Amino acid sequence: MSSDATPHTVLPSATPGKASPEQLTGSQSVVRTLELLGVTDVFGLPGGAILPIYDAIVDSSKIRHILVRHEQGGGHAAEGYAAASNKVGVAMATSGPGATNLVTAIMDAHMDSVPVVFITGQVFSTLMGTDAFQEADIVGITMPITKHSFLVKRVEDIPATIAAAYHIAGTGRPGPVLVDITKDAQQNTAPFVWPPKVDLPGYRPITKAHGKQIVAAAQLLVESKKPVLYVGGGVIRSRASQELLELAETIGAPVVTTLMARGAFPDSHQQHLGMPGMHGTVPAVLALQESDLIVSLGARFDDRVTGNTSLFAPNAKIVHVDVDPAEISKIRVADVPIVGDAKDVIVDLTAAFQDASASAGAPDIVEWWTYLNGLREEFPLGYSETSDGLLAPQFVIKRIGELTGPEAIYTAGVGQHQMWAAQFIKYERPNSWLNSGGAGTMGYSVPAAMGAKVAQPDRTVWSIDGDGCFQMTNQELATATLNNIPIKVAIINNSSLGMVRQWQTLFYDGRYSNTDLNTGHDTVRVPDFVKLAEAYGALGIRVTKEEEVDAAITLALETNDRPVVIDFVVSADAMVWPMVPQGVSNSYVQYARDHSPAFGEE
Repeated sequence: MSSDATPHTVLPSATPGKASPEQLTGSQSVVRTLELLGVTDVFGLPGGAILPIYDAIVDSSKIRHILVRHEQGGGHAAEGYAAASNKVGVAMATSGPGATNLVTAIMDAHMDSVPVVFITGQVFSTLMGTDAFQEADIVGITMPITKHSFLVKRVEDIPATIAAAYHIAGTGRPGPVLVDITKDAQQNTAPFVWPPKVDLPGYRPITKAHGKQIVAAAQLLVESKKPVLYVGGGVIRSRASQELLELAETIGAPVVTTLMARGAFPDSHQQHLGMPGMHGTVPAVLALQESDLIVSLGARFDDRVTGNTSLFAPNAKIVHVDVDPAEISKIRVADVPIVGDAKDVIVDLTAAFQDASASAGAPDIVEWWTYLNGLREEFPLGYSETSDGLLAPQFVIKRIGELTGPEAIYTAGVGQHQMWAAQFIKYERPNSWLNSGGAGTMGYSVPAAMGAKVAQPDRTVWSIDGDGCFQMTNQELATATLNNIPIKVAIINNSSLGMVRQWQTLFYDGRYSNTDLNTGHDTVRVPDFVKLAEAYGALGIRVTKEEEVDAAITLALETNDRPVVIDFVVSADAMVWPMVPQGVSNSYVQYARDHSPAFGEE
């Protein structure tokens, strides 16, 4: 994926004054460095090995520390903060279990290219390797899931290390960076030198692509009859949505946006075919499958998009644009590989296409659009009404989007509600849709919404969550209440692990093994989400009838003095359609209507 950050960090100068450097403890140095980097919000939970840093935070007037109730929640909050604001998020934890509780969030940030610096405390350097109390090799644990992991044992190294971590996290392909600091490094003193020398040999992200590759891509576009722009999350990370719009309109080609790229291109635009992949729209899936040219922009040919890779888009040539050279041809060999920042490449490609089409003529894609528009008419996105009298979850989510509007931020957990939120809410701008795409982390939504609201306090922020996901991180409602972070939580409550249940229905003969979350309590709600919300100081609402939906959403939108939790009791039999089963060709959707009448419903 891509970022528009420059490859060299320009560090702000320290406040002029004293001729000689100020003597600071390591913990004071951590806080001062974060302040000088422009960090204003940090999410964390203290413990013994990071206690000196927490003592130093008390004296900071520039950093707001938000005390979370679980380190994983702090990590996801930092992710939501970063994804909503295009800033680098920061999360902190103590050693041992505090640090390992961050691992899920670190992996999540790694998979979705979210820039976050994770700062952890470590036991005294003299105790390392002795299995000391709460000792864990968090640098070793996180090495495969970070852009880099630092271990700091000397107080003198703190400013440069944190500055380097901040730079690495936010440049090139964004991602998580870990800084583990021993307790003695936090307690010792040294002169505070700023700006520090940040020396990163070998780290030189390429942002400007090779001109010949751009020209070659433009020539393929001019020659193609069935082109499609395959847009991934890298376009959002590189802040290239406006440039993408200009490129798409210049070419006239159809656009598909992946789960991570929802909002990168306006849903309302006539060239947008929707989301491709396992639960994508039929036009988006078949546009990729039947194209003769795929221009991939900040996408990585994930298995959820391609289906069976060997059968994916058999007649298509591939132009693959990515800031990370490791992604190029990793899954599908690129005919034209382009390493560079998405924004820079799109600008150059637009100009190159204009030059190529001026001499060779614009591509003739009228027949291609006739076919795709026919698919749009034949296979509109729809859903079946429930047969058990309970709410249709798709209706609930659709109304949340319609009543709230595109200026809001929507986060989702993982599962059926995630897919419905990606399908039935209309996204018109980048950074309005936050979810866990690569890792598929249950429990992401509530803390991510909290972080997004801290980053964008003037926007309405919805956490659309499942009852399974919600029970993994709902303790962060306490954080939201006590810190005046009035998020809205919509629990799509089907009393089950819905997506797993759907797979059991379709592929395991309806053998529902351990997916019913309310077994044996048909008349008692365990837990009662309204009472739980009230216990956390939030407004709790339950909705069981369709005629109650709009009023509940409106009340939530009008309530801004505390968090709101709405328990939407929906049907457990609702399915996410369309669906391309794992491991088959995307051509499956051509006859998938036989498997789901909902394909053709308005």
